[in-house]
Amino acid sequence: MSQEWQVICRVEDIPVLGARVVARAAKPDVAIFRNTENKVFALLDKCPHKGGPLSQGIVFGERVACPLHNWNIELPTGCAISPDEGCTQKFSLKVEADQVYLDANELATLAVET
Repeated sequence: MSQEWQVICRVEDIPVLGARVVARAAKPDVAIFRNTENKVFALLDKCPHKGGPLSQGIVFGERVACPLHNWNIELPTGCAISPDEGCTQKFSLKVEADQVYLDANELATLAVET
């Protein structure tokens, strides 16, 4: 299946060391993070521990600290740092000409709760 990219925002629309939430019909939403190097990452806005909103966490390096219990989640993989365990869904993302794109099919289908 070929990828269909959907424009989400501009890189500068995402706060440095913060996140922007992409609302979608398939809950939970998606969080797009930006670090100090302007690297952009997309994860399900749900910590693998207790479901905390990762978009409200603190970004440092290529990790985000969950605001509920301070679990550290790797932004490139969505996985918790040891000794914590578990992963949240990551989303395909690309940046071209300062525009952030997400895979439209993943946005519509990944991590849909039943």
